[in-house]
Amino acid sequence: MRIVSSSPQAPDDVVIDVPAGDAVGAVERARVAQREWATTGPATRAAALDAVADAVAGSDLADLIVREVGKPVTEARGEVARAVAILRYYAQQAYDPIGDTYPGGLSFTVRRPRGVAGLITPWNFPLAIPVWKAAPALAFGNAAVVKPSPDATACALRLAELADGHLPDGLFAVVPGGPEEGTALVDTADVVSFTGSGAVGKLVAVAAAERGIPAQCEMGGLSASIILPDADLDRAAADIAYAAMGYAGQKCTATKRVIVVGADATDAIWESVKALRVGDPADPTTAIGPVITAAARRRVVDAGGTAIERDGWYVQPTLVGPGTRLDGEEVFGPICTVTTVADVDAAIDLANATDYGLVTALYTGDLAAALSYVERCASGQVKVNMPTAGVDFHLPFGGERGSGYGGKEQGKAAAAFYTLSRTVQLSR
Repeated sequence: MRIVSSSPQAPDDVVIDVPAGDAVGAVERARVAQREWATTGPATRAAALDAVADAVAGSDLADLIVREVGKPVTEARGEVARAVAILRYYAQQAYDPIGDTYPGGLSFTVRRPRGVAGLITPWNFPLAIPVWKAAPALAFGNAAVVKPSPDATACALRLAELADGHLPDGLFAVVPGGPEEGTALVDTADVVSFTGSGAVGKLVAVAAAERGIPAQCEMGGLSASIILPDADLDRAAADIAYAAMGYAGQKCTATKRVIVVGADATDAIWESVKALRVGDPADPTTAIGPVITAAARRRVVDAGGTAIERDGWYVQPTLVGPGTRLDGEEVFGPICTVTTVADVDAAIDLANATDYGLVTALYTGDLAAALSYVERCASGQVKVNMPTAGVDFHLPFGGERGSGYGGKEQGKAAAAFYTLSRTVQLSR
C-alpha cells in the first residue's frame, strides 16, 4: 500500500507518495535503542532534545504545514514555535526528581521508562501533537514510534529527518501508514498515546487493555461556549468566532456550540465571523483555509454548510440554530450552532448534554459566579473569558467521557504516563 498526501488548497499537488512502513520492525529497532537510552543521564537526553528543537526552529516546517494540511501560515508558524518550546520544556523535565522518600527506614520510589511508546497522531496539528507526545516519552527514557495520519505524512517524516543525528539510531521513528500500521503499533508498543476519532480511540483503548499496557486516547469534542448576560459581548463574540472558524474549525477544542443566556447573540458572533478572511492559507491575512479533504467538505455541507466554488476544499463559515445533528455530533469544519436559553442552569445542562467532555468556555463578568459554575461543567477543561481553542503545553490536557480515556497529556502529567513507579525498601 502507498500513502499519498495532497494539498487541500490545491488537490492536484501531491505533497508526498511513499510506501506504508513496517511498524513491527520500527518497534523492534526502537526497543534495542531504548535499552541504552534508558541508562543515559539527564544531561544527554536534555542536550538531544535541545538539539532537535534547534533543528525544528531553523526548518521549513511552517511552509510544509501550510502546503500539506492547509493551515493558515500565521498559525503554522505558531505551531512550529510551540513545538520548539515543547522540546525545550521537556529537555528540562529530564532533570526533574524521579521519586519520593518515606519515613520508617530507607524506603523510596523511583520512576523508570516503560519502553517503546507507540504514538498515533492526527493531521490537524501535524507537528505539535507528535512533538508533545514524543518529547516527554524521550525525556523520560523511552523510545518513540509515530504513526501519523496519512494526510500529514510529509510533516512527520520531515520531523524525523530533523531529529536524525541528534538521537540514537532507531530511537525515534515515523511509520507512514493507515489502520493496518496503526493496529500493528498498538499490538507491539509498550505504551500507546492516540489522538483521533472516538470510534478509533475506543478500539485502541480496548486493544491496549487486552494487552495490559497503558493507553491515553484523546477523541475529540463538541465544546460549548456559554455567554452569560453580564459578559463583554464584543470580546466573547470575537473569541468565539475564531475558536469556531479559525483553521476552518478543524481543532478538537474548537467551539462547536454557542449557548447564550438571555438575549440572542447571533448577530454579534456573525459580525465577528465575517471579519475572518477565507482564502489561500499561504496568505498571512487568511484565518480560514480549506478543510482537509473532499470527504470532509461533504460532511460539512451535509450538516448545513455551503461549499465555495474554487480550487481546493473550501467551505463557507456557517452558524446554524439548534435542533440539528450538530447538537450531538462533531463535524470537523467551520460550522457551529447558536442556542439561546433562559438561565445559567439551562445553559450548563445543555453544555453537558452530549457524549463528549473536552472544553467548556464561560463568558461572564462575575468571577465568583464563574468559579461556582466551573464545578458543574462536565469537561476536562473549563476556561473563563477565554476561547475553547488553544492548549498550554505546561498544563495537563485531556477530556472526560467520550472525549478522553486514560491519563492526561502534557505538563507534569506526562511523566506519570510514560514511566512506571517502583517502590524500593532497604532493611536497616
